[in-house]
Amino acid sequence: MPCIIDETVFGEPSRGLALVYLCGAVLLAGQQGYYVIVEGATPFYAVLFIISGMALSGIAESLPKPRRGAAGVLRLTALVVLVSMLVIMFITPELLTN
Repeated sequence: MPCIIDETVFGEPSRGLALVYLCGAVLLAGQQGYYVIVEGATPFYAVLFIISGMALSGIAESLPKPRRGAAGVLRLTALVVLVSMLVIMFITPELLTN
């Protein structure tokens, strides 16, 4: 019986999910860029973590089916990025909110 983590992390990529993740990353990056460049606001660093996590997940889901190992590594990297954001938020929140 295969492990649930093995099926989830190293499973076949989903093209529809890739589109959602990549479009979300682009929309968040555009919003962040607008507020920083046009409005002159200070960047909200937590959003940068979310953008990079979503972009890594989107790239992982857009890989071809035979590249399941690389997709799994990208998914794990995205998870590490997002979990590190949570850890930073609880330990030193001033680094993210600046």
